Amino acid sequence: MDYKYIEQLLDRYWLCETTLEEEQILRTFFSQENVPVKLLPYKDLFTYEHEDVQSHTLGEEFDRKMLEMVGEVAPVKARKISMTQRLRPLFKAAAIVAIILTLGNAMQVAMQPTEPAQVAENEYTTTEKGASVAIADTLRSDSMKISEAPIIK
Repeated sequence: MDYKYIEQLLDRYWLCETTLEEEQILRTFFSQENVPVKLLPYKDLFTYEHEDVQSHTLGEEFDRKMLEMVGEVAPVKARKISMTQRLRPLFKAAAIVAIILTLGNAMQVAMQPTEPAQVAENEYTTTEKGASVAIADTLRSDSMKISEAPIIK
């Protein structure tokens, strides 16, 4: 039998010049059982789609074993968090601030003397004379002191 047409199609196939219909002719030819010995090496190339190839996929068992070998635990699913759980750090911070303020107030009360200090009567009055630093108040305070001061002749 002459397989000249099939050989021509194979030559065009290797040069990437075949159409889809011509490639289908090659697949059909190589899918039959009686293929010449000369063309037998090309049979696997065109019949790989028709063979029942077992899919070698990795399953859940493989993932579990690999995670055990690495030492990682399986990913944890998301859980629902309530509002009180979200605000718990804020509550803790507020409690710490309240404790610090309470202790600070207690220390301030403890450090104060038990008897109030005697304030001298003239402690708040000044008898210094000289130029005043304040501009607006100096005239008023100086004029008052002059008017209240006894006139000596």
